[in-house]
Amino acid sequence: MIQEITNFNIRVYAIIFNEDKTQILLSDEFQLGMQMTKFPGGGLKLGEGTIECLHREANEEFGQEIEIIDHFYTTDFFQQALFYKDHQLISIYYLARLKEKPAFKISTKINDFEGKNGDQSFRWILLKRLSVNDVTLPIDKKVVSLLKKKFEV
Repeated sequence: MIQEITNFNIRVYAIIFNEDKTQILLSDEFQLGMQMTKFPGGGLKLGEGTIECLHREANEEFGQEIEIIDHFYTTDFFQQALFYKDHQLISIYYLARLKEKPAFKISTKINDFEGKNGDQSFRWILLKRLSVNDVTLPIDKKVVSLLKKKFEV
């Protein structure tokens, strides 16, 4: 049974392509006792616009500027938040690219960290190999399907 929803949780994510647009950046994270794979990004703060949020998140997560290319998707179905059961989750995704070559560590393995809260690692995945099983969260799974359809891979 769904608990009574009393709040919104708005998340903003970047779908970051590499230079030749064949790979997408994924973020492996350990948050609130759980390992997850998702797109880079995070929570919108009060008084902040979605683009401003995404630039802040990029600087916080990997210390680099991104260029927003276009809006890609906003949640169009009900999703209860995973960690806050009285919140409805709304996620907004933008296509983006790094303004410069990555200055942060790019891993070649999943969950390349110790496993304590706040740990995070990044890795590229070929768009043609990207699967809904590569991401953890339900809205991200829908976004993967939409990406595969849009880019016909």
